[in-house]
Amino acid sequence: MAPKTDEETIERLNKRVEAGDAVAIFTIGCDYRDGANGYPQDYAKALELYHRSAELGYAAAYIGIGLAYDNGNGVEVDMKKAVYYYELAAMGGSVNARHNLGYMEGRAGNTERALKHYMIAVRDGYVKSLELIKAFYTNGHATKDDYTRALKVYQEYLGEIKSAQRDKAAAADDQFRYF
Repeated sequence: MAPKTDEETIERLNKRVEAGDAVAIFTIGCDYRDGANGYPQDYAKALELYHRSAELGYAAAYIGIGLAYDNGNGVEVDMKKAVYYYELAAMGGSVNARHNLGYMEGRAGNTERALKHYMIAVRDGYVKSLELIKAFYTNGHATKDDYTRALKVYQEYLGEIKSAQRDKAAAADDQFRYF
């Protein structure tokens, strides 16, 4: 049964943390980072929890660590460490981390490497990477072939996630549109 109150949600989350649940540990780390759900804003505590979650195998936790170094949240800005942790997250399958790596490469002027990272993210459906490839094309940093290939890859992704169940749900939703 779903929790009925915020307090019940937090209580359940804390039980999951005690059981060593990497996702719950990461979630509370985000709460400390943001000062949310009754937790004080504490970047050091957030970073500690991200490391613990990552050690338990949750790849997304590496993004939290990378962002801390990228933005200087509780630590000195260190782009080498940010890239290192983004790479760990990307190797663990994180599309957001792959996108962040592309952004960092683009910011450093490594357009070709940025495009490779963005293309991998597009293959996994990350539309923000597609938008940046379009911007690269518009600004003359990518070829028409690069952008066309990105569009094809994104269309293939959309085709892969297409299902009869999704189509049926979309059709049912259309019944309730008035515009």
